[in-house]
Amino acid sequence: QVQLVESGGGSVQPGGSLRLSCVASGIMFIISPMVWYRQAPGKQRELVARITSGGHTNYADFVKGRFTVSRDNAQNTMYLRIKTLKPEDTGVYYCNTDPLLNYWGQGTQVTVSS
Repeated sequence: QVQLVESGGGSVQPGGSLRLSCVASGIMFIISPMVWYRQAPGKQRELVARITSGGHTNYADFVKGRFTVSRDNAQNTMYLRIKTLKPEDTGVYYCNTDPLLNYWGQGTQVTVSS
């Protein structure tokens, strides 16, 4: 049974940082490219970052060097480090495989406000 469990979100002030985690089970994590998506209030879910099984990364243009995706294959875990948080980063962050599974976890809420 597939499970993707996101955590690490919270309420932070602009300029702060967070590290999100995604623990995967029920998939061949070690060979799976993984992605982070986010969904802002009232908007569609959008791709934030992608990491291959070998650790190569790609980011959405709006990331502009503030996001870092990484993974620990031994722990079936993917991370997203976000620095210099902005109010527009507010939303629910989800992880998934690439290509996407027909399944989404509960996500982790990130709220950036002063």
